[in-house]
Amino acid sequence: MRYFARLFVIVWTILRFGLDDLALSGLRRRRFQLLRRTVSLGRSWDQPRGVRLRLALEHLGPIFVKFGQVLSTRRDLLPPDLVEELSKLQDRVPPFPAAESRALVEKAFGKPVEELFGSFDAEPVASASIAQVHFATLKDGREVAVKVLRPGMLDTIDDDIALLRTLAGWVERFSADGRRLKPREVVAEFDTYLHDELDLVREAANAAQLRRNMAGLDLIMVPEMHWDMCSTEVIVMERMKGVPISQLDRLKQAGIDIPKLARDGVTIFFTQVFRDGFFHADMHPGNIQVSLDPATFGRYVALDFGIIGTLTEVDKEYLAQNFIAFFQRDYKRVAELHIASGWVPPETRVDELEGAVRAVCEPHFDRPLKDISLGQVLMRLFQTSRRFNVEIQPQLVLLQKTLLNVEGLGRQLDPELDLWATAKPFLERWMNEQVGWRALINQVKKEAPRYAQLFPELPRLLHDALKRQATGPDSRALEALLREQRRTNRLLQALLYGAVGFTLGLLTTQILLRWHWL
Repeated sequence: MRYFARLFVIVWTILRFGLDDLALSGLRRRRFQLLRRTVSLGRSWDQPRGVRLRLALEHLGPIFVKFGQVLSTRRDLLPPDLVEELSKLQDRVPPFPAAESRALVEKAFGKPVEELFGSFDAEPVASASIAQVHFATLKDGREVAVKVLRPGMLDTIDDDIALLRTLAGWVERFSADGRRLKPREVVAEFDTYLHDELDLVREAANAAQLRRNMAGLDLIMVPEMHWDMCSTEVIVMERMKGVPISQLDRLKQAGIDIPKLARDGVTIFFTQVFRDGFFHADMHPGNIQVSLDPATFGRYVALDFGIIGTLTEVDKEYLAQNFIAFFQRDYKRVAELHIASGWVPPETRVDELEGAVRAVCEPHFDRPLKDISLGQVLMRLFQTSRRFNVEIQPQLVLLQKTLLNVEGLGRQLDPELDLWATAKPFLERWMNEQVGWRALINQVKKEAPRYAQLFPELPRLLHDALKRQATGPDSRALEALLREQRRTNRLLQALLYGAVGFTLGLLTTQILLRWHWL
């Protein structure tokens, strides 16, 4: 009964805000015309369809708000007007009662709040669709932030996801445009993403990894987790103090170098992506602050680590080569990379894809960030991609979203910032470290433990193999095989010594060169 009641509310909301017009606009066959006229009820709407979609999602509650936020990242699927409006969804919803929050904390740790904390603020400092945050102090006086998962979220999510699957099936069945948008795949992606966010221990682990990665950069701070007070429903972390990055007047009055702050943001992003392959994928202004403490003055403060993106070494190298090709305006190289990676069909003509990419990107070079809309560039690229049947890679969707966030942040801080010129030296330096003798030394260091374990076993493995190959009782044949094995062992030994000597020589050269330049 609850399922059908919720379904009725959703369908009524769709009709109330005219969203059936979105779902059924692609119907052209005559047998559906009567159905469409009946459902539409002759209504006309003054508000654009994107605004109506956003208002409907807000009306349906936190899960649908979160779904709209996920949809806003899929610029490869949705029309620009819908994406633009969905990106306005705010991640703030009314908080749940303080008594429930206290009860969840006590249930998670099995003790009264008074035994766990020296003080606990009943009023949350932030409230989002998945959780809310309270400030507190530990018994030893350390200030912390306590993140508490909203009660009953799992049941609510499972029910709403089931309904979304049903609605997605209807859209695919009745709308040609809907089938192109792959609504069932989007719902499945949302399901996975949302259930990951429900495990706050996963978020705490993300923060810990990011904190380690950024420790030597001195540009960004990540809160430390109190692991003895972390569970799937409640996590306790170091309280971070800073000014929201959107409050530019306060930052300027405090003496923050705003253009440097913008450049630092670009450096942080590209370091996380290309050095670590592990990046904060929710870098909107609400999750970024700036420290005014004298010891950490001007550093970024990162918050909320529920959404983290990861890239493999293959992804990083491919992206870096594409970026550098873009910066050098080598559009033929971009086309070749797309074909070589399998993103486009192998029969695609390089010159045609090259010309299409040039038409999209060339007008945007040598212009300040204030005159460039990266969103428009991406949308043109996606339109071009559909023409050439490009398969959008799922692991890059979060990267695309984050890049758009970085663009918006850079535009807010310094409209004159040239994103391309700021990123190009970093990418070129990164690529230089991936090829040549430095890359060889790093690879040898990385594989050394494996080689050290493998080489001592080679003689025994070869001896066993030779014994298995020897047939019959002919000892002379066996002796000949063993002599061949010993010669092989000596060759392997020589190769091993040579490899070790070569590596030591390279390391010595590197040390001498560094000493010389010092």
